[in-house]
Amino acid sequence: MAKLTAEELIEAFKELTLVELNDFVKKFEEEFDVEAAAPVAVPAAGGPAAGGDAGAAEEEKSEFDVILAEIGGTKIAVIKAVREITGLGLKEAKALVDEAPKPVLEAAAKDAADDAKAKLEEAGATVELK
Repeated sequence: MAKLTAEELIEAFKELTLVELNDFVKKFEEEFDVEAAAPVAVPAAGGPAAGGDAGAAEEEKSEFDVILAEIGGTKIAVIKAVREITGLGLKEAKALVDEAPKPVLEAAAKDAADDAKAKLEEAGATVELK
């Protein structure tokens, strides 16, 4: 098998859908017994982990999961919204909607999560942010 350069790998990853990329990451983690996780910051001595204000911990959260809880009565509109948000193909988006409750976006920025929630709710779905 020919060796691929880092640039070639990046270009190949750009062509994957989110579902395909997620599957790749899971297989990579299993194969090499590693975990693909974002770096975790260590809280300061007076921070929430040291008995500080628990409300401050909620404000610091910067990544959210957008969970499709229920699809409501307009399944086609929800599928269209999922496709718009994720870039998935029709088959993948329909499968995601059919399997609700299911995450649509994981570890999304607050703005992206709020935008996705608004689009899904506009389509008639019930959405949770976690």
